[in-house]
Amino acid sequence: MTLKKLLTAGALTAAMATQSFAGTLVINSNQSDPAPKKAWAEMIAQFEAENPDITVKVNEYDHEGYKSAIRNWLVTSPPDIVYWFAGNRMKYFVDRGLFDDVSDVWESEGLSDSMSSTKASMTVDGKQYGVPYSYYQWGIYYNKNLFDEYGLSEPKTWDEFLAVCETLKSNGVTPITIGTKYLWTAAGWFDYLNMRTNGLKYHINLMDGKIPYTDAGVRKTFANWRQLIDGGYFLENHASYSWQEAQPPMFNGEAAMYLMGNFLTPNFPDNIEFDFFQFPVIDPSVGMFEDAPTDTVHIPARAKNKTDARRFLAFISSPENQTKVNQVLNQLPPNKNAKSADNKFLNQGNVMLGAADGTAQFYDRDTDPAMASEGMKGFQEFMVNPDRLDKILENLERVRQRVFR
Repeated sequence: MTLKKLLTAGALTAAMATQSFAGTLVINSNQSDPAPKKAWAEMIAQFEAENPDITVKVNEYDHEGYKSAIRNWLVTSPPDIVYWFAGNRMKYFVDRGLFDDVSDVWESEGLSDSMSSTKASMTVDGKQYGVPYSYYQWGIYYNKNLFDEYGLSEPKTWDEFLAVCETLKSNGVTPITIGTKYLWTAAGWFDYLNMRTNGLKYHINLMDGKIPYTDAGVRKTFANWRQLIDGGYFLENHASYSWQEAQPPMFNGEAAMYLMGNFLTPNFPDNIEFDFFQFPVIDPSVGMFEDAPTDTVHIPARAKNKTDARRFLAFISSPENQTKVNQVLNQLPPNKNAKSADNKFLNQGNVMLGAADGTAQFYDRDTDPAMASEGMKGFQEFMVNPDRLDKILENLERVRQRVFR
């Protein structure tokens, strides 16, 4: 074959490969639990039906494995779409040039208006780097049958909460279930105790490395936490359980309460009545701030099919599609023009977040990943051995100085 024919054949092969690739959208997903998997299977099928020139390939991973694997994909051979989280978890990859600027999608779809509540958590230096598809409230879910049995009311203040815990314990019921095997559940307790003790501004400054972990405010947070530990109010051997493994005690009446996100509610058995209350006031002078983690989709900076990836982001940002996916997820749509499912817990979450004085993402989403890793280890260690607090805080302070120097 002549050189001219070789070049022509090569050009045709390259063109055909480009055309073929342009119609394939590769998505790496962490939506492996039954409800999210079902929701996204339906949404992707609809996307393909509306875009017959695009074939979607989905690679599914479990939650914990995904968190580690995404760091490798983004710097080597990434897919076209990844699922991730808002706030500092997103910013970590943005700062390293690993997420694509999708401000054009926000502009074309009018998202600055329809998703104004989450825009700040998706923005770095004035640019947006992903699209939120769902968010949800955190708070205390409880076995209402147990509360009714012992004549308990939803506590509004810290003293009332401690009194509820003591009544339950004195009747042989574990007040609070928790599984800290994967650490992040303990971070939920730190978030709420710190925000109720010191406020949101203090909390975010701590997350940004601007406040020492040995600060008096942090120690005050741990002092409040220790009241629950010393009272024996948490599930025994919690470090051996995942968050899912800590559910049955509340379902079978051995434990009463669980501080958790709304993703817990689809697992509630039908034969028990459950309810929800806002984390109680600790200091009346401190505002009522909430954790409202936001789940997101992003285009990796090195993605090969960014054109179709943008079509997918536009698709999932629409109010109609945010309504559909969140009705299956049993969570809240960030698009203000979407509708949430008519569900008791979602309605409570909507009211609570609407009245909140401010929101945070979550400990491991709000701070640097290296700090979050050590912080959550320290939280679990404190819950198991609170007498080690000084050493724990000294270690966290060393990490803070190294991470944020």
